[in-house]
Amino acid sequence: MSNAANNPVHNLAVQMYSLRELTQPLDDTLREVAAAGYEGIETVGTQGVSADELKALLEKHGLKVASSHVALDAFEADPEGVIAFNKAVGNDTVIVPWIAPDARSDRAADWQTLGTRLGTLAAACDAAGMTLLYHNHDFEMQEIEGKTALAWLLAGAGNLGLELDLAWVVRGGKDPLELLGAFTGRVKRVHVKDIAPAGGNEDEDGWADVGSGTLDWNALLSASRAAGAEWFVVEHDKPKDPLTSIRNSANYLKGKL
Repeated sequence: MSNAANNPVHNLAVQMYSLRELTQPLDDTLREVAAAGYEGIETVGTQGVSADELKALLEKHGLKVASSHVALDAFEADPEGVIAFNKAVGNDTVIVPWIAPDARSDRAADWQTLGTRLGTLAAACDAAGMTLLYHNHDFEMQEIEGKTALAWLLAGAGNLGLELDLAWVVRGGKDPLELLGAFTGRVKRVHVKDIAPAGGNEDEDGWADVGSGTLDWNALLSASRAAGAEWFVVEHDKPKDPLTSIRNSANYLKGKL
């Protein structure tokens, strides 16, 4: 039984990457997102539509843009355009979601330099009344000279905030509760995804709907709030049935947020 659209789960969004395999119109997808009980979406770029089109669809379905994932190269190529689009759809938080393999390093100085690039974009966002965050995977959990690559990146990044993907932290061999504590005040968004028990859901790359996996959500949600998280963003990287997956996750989180 899914949540009613008029009873959304507080500050819960879905990352639209989870729904990328759907072939239906965006209008239909957003209707399903709202019906599942989500308050907002986290976009992947522009979702292939104009700002006016996206704004109209959001209003139609009673949804907000909680944040938007924008590739680093795309943002650096056109920061004014990225900021203008997001302002037009009512979004104030942009997130760089990924660092390509050829841009990664095993040197602390290189991660700080990368942080400086992100800090420049963060300053541009700040000047426009917006916020820039960085979203981790597992590779930033690598230890370099006594700190994680993520810590070195943030050390060089000025006003850059963080969207902590808790499941990727676990896959990177670190404790998400420790990182939430370490970065309290910088964590504005949290990715809520789950990891199946060992050997499970192999056809979904080992991911699970929230609440059906191995993460301790009572502890993690509480710690995320304490760290400053304003939105909780459900994601499943490879769901067999995307709409059923987001419904299952929303139903589990109902009453917890």
